Amino acid sequence: MVAGQKKRDQPWLMRTYSGHSSAKASNTLYRTNLAKGQTGLSVAFDLPTQTGYDADNVLARGEVGKVGVPISHIEDMDQLFDQIPLDQMNTAMTINATAPWLLALYIGLAQRRGIDPKKLSGTTQNDIIKEYLSRGTYIYPPGPSMRLIADTINYTITHVPKWNPTNICSYHLQEAGATPVQELAYALCTAMAVLDRVKATGVITPDQFPQVVERISFFVNAGIRFVEECCKLRAFGEMWDEMTLNRYQVADPKLRRFRYGVQVNSLGLTEPQPENNVQRIVLEMLAVVLSKGARARAIQLPAWNEAMGLPRPWDQQWALRIQQVMAFETDLLEYADILDGSPVIAAKVSELIEGARTEIANVEAQGGIVAAIESGYIKRELVGSHMNRLRAIESGDLKIIGVNCFQETAESPLTLGSDGSIMKTNPAAEREQIERLQAHRKSRNDAEVRAALQGLADAAKSDENIMPSSIRCAMAGVTTGEWGDSLRAVFGEFRPPTGIDISIDSREVLGKKDQVTELRTRVANTGTALGRPLKLLVGKPGLDGHSNGAEQVAVKARDVGFEVVYDGIRLTPQQIAQAAQEEGVHMVGLSILSGSHMELVEAVLQEMRTRDLATVPVIAGGIIPQEDAEKLLSQGVHAIYTPKDFSLNTIMADMVDVIRECNGLERLGLLQ
Repeated sequence: MVAGQKKRDQPWLMRTYSGHSSAKASNTLYRTNLAKGQTGLSVAFDLPTQTGYDADNVLARGEVGKVGVPISHIEDMDQLFDQIPLDQMNTAMTINATAPWLLALYIGLAQRRGIDPKKLSGTTQNDIIKEYLSRGTYIYPPGPSMRLIADTINYTITHVPKWNPTNICSYHLQEAGATPVQELAYALCTAMAVLDRVKATGVITPDQFPQVVERISFFVNAGIRFVEECCKLRAFGEMWDEMTLNRYQVADPKLRRFRYGVQVNSLGLTEPQPENNVQRIVLEMLAVVLSKGARARAIQLPAWNEAMGLPRPWDQQWALRIQQVMAFETDLLEYADILDGSPVIAAKVSELIEGARTEIANVEAQGGIVAAIESGYIKRELVGSHMNRLRAIESGDLKIIGVNCFQETAESPLTLGSDGSIMKTNPAAEREQIERLQAHRKSRNDAEVRAALQGLADAAKSDENIMPSSIRCAMAGVTTGEWGDSLRAVFGEFRPPTGIDISIDSREVLGKKDQVTELRTRVANTGTALGRPLKLLVGKPGLDGHSNGAEQVAVKARDVGFEVVYDGIRLTPQQIAQAAQEEGVHMVGLSILSGSHMELVEAVLQEMRTRDLATVPVIAGGIIPQEDAEKLLSQGVHAIYTPKDFSLNTIMADMVDVIRECNGLERLGLLQ
């Protein structure tokens, strides 16, 4: 120790959220990151894995290996963790609807390697509530989904006691527009719903229940409003301690400790001037490590270029090195909580707690968070909050450097590489995964598979815990799609309210009143010229469940006079084209953020051509690199919108002009 240096705390678990293309490619990435000093793994799974489909399912087209690693069966899991000792690794898995299955594969692999599952440590996110509100990787209705969470908790408490079976995830609530008050309220309501459900099963004894509370962890978002985010985490800790003491009678303060991991905010990362994202990431991380009493237990940072596409290994290394500099070079870990005693901090914490208690009461008045999801209450609240944020950016009240102010810039040398500064996934990855999957099906014992799946179905129809039969399925070689379909047959599937049935008045945006009035006139006059009101179909093909952008476009379009058709997420190209035909729409708008835009947009265009809809213009939005945007435009897409296009008024005006041009009318040009 250097003279004068104080004793340091142990740093948090350091991770990067990663996985892509295949189990083999992801294993190489993991071992490389561990060699660079990463101290835990955070596994990103692709969308078919997250939503319970095999790689050769029609809905999986274009999605395999795009936003994470495809895991179809136990052999994939074995390859993913090749040369990685499961009993020495802390593994976080961002998985929700299929969390019992991925945990079953992990436990089955450990058993196959001769490792006692009681030695396994890590986390399954397993928070289905926020999936209905944000990411959209739900499968089953809320009731059966909560049963699966309770089964996972009840099983791990006894058989995998070092595992965090549920990770209440407010991160994606903020991504969906939640204010700090809403993030606090909805996350704590989710935790109450989970704990109440576990308690109601009667499986856990009163003596065991404090251990259930101890194993509940949280995964939060840290945005750029530094002081507010610090206070939010302190508020989380105070409210969790109070709730677990008073509502659940957990006497030991160590078991009531608010344990959380964090990924700093990706919503605020910008495509324009992406180098500014580095300082955003650093400031957001500081917010969750500065206050010792509310310090994150594990941190994973996005890379500077995530608003542009998939980060490269070097970009992930940079994100890891940011954590290491903070942990090992600064003196941050040498002091007690430096925010204690601040009247400013105390006042803000109190304000957040008061607001969260009010919103918790609102949810409880709805009958709890599950009922508030089924009624659409929370989804509407989040859509409204997100709309307010976008309106503030559009008006300039919320300043985003490089986006709506200080837009002048020299060309960044970081973005000049031949690869466009992002990693391109292997175009053959999907075909190769399908080939491996089909070979696996041929190599297994079909009788064992059928027996295991029958046992799973029997468990689902009864009160039997789902985990033992899921582990049996894993060992028998059952696939992800077979596990998911077996439970679909028992539980059914769920489509929650979209949340777009809210009323807004865009004219409240300072300086935009005349623009909105002009837009409404343009939409009305164009509809009159074409003989009927303009109708827009907003579609989300494939498995991408990030619906925030689609919802905002749908709400805004309806506000300026469009008739809007929006049926939520997870649609096939065939379903979208059929809806366009049946509804007689003037335009189809596609929203895709999973990187599958090339395959899915092409499929939609082809389906529309087969229905004689080639003259109906198609536009697309999402994280679409410039090279891909040019290809889509050459294929017949009429306009591309990416995160840099923040002005909904401008987008609406473009849409009207595209419709006019495709119908032989004169374009009207820029808004006044």
